[in-house]
Amino acid sequence: MKPIRNLALIGSAALILGGCEAAALTALGVGASAGVSHTLSGITYRTFAEPLPRVKTASLKALNRMQIKVAQTSKIDNGEAIKAKAADRDIDIELEALSPNTTRMRVTASQGLFKDSATATEIIMQTERFL
Repeated sequence: MKPIRNLALIGSAALILGGCEAAALTALGVGASAGVSHTLSGITYRTFAEPLPRVKTASLKALNRMQIKVAQTSKIDNGEAIKAKAADRDIDIELEALSPNTTRMRVTASQGLFKDSATATEIIMQTERFL
């Protein structure tokens, strides 16, 4: 009787874990199709084959289109930072020049202790529209 029970437990575990794999692959496919990557800490980023000044201009246009208010812009190592505010979210955008024609955009939308990756992703996608 024990071997049958063990076989049933293994079969059940395989079915349950198989469902997780499908969900994980679906989520991976959605992120990959958008060309946007996420980290576990809630940071969303994308690299553009465009110079930093063009990506900055497109980012500011995207924020304007989304009616997100820019609080300040500043220089950082190898790039620029943009701080903005939308409702109860603080938005931080870092633009880093990886080469003269390649810029990495990193966006964090924080709502207190929580990260809003949907808003961060939309900012990146709207920026891409303006490039």
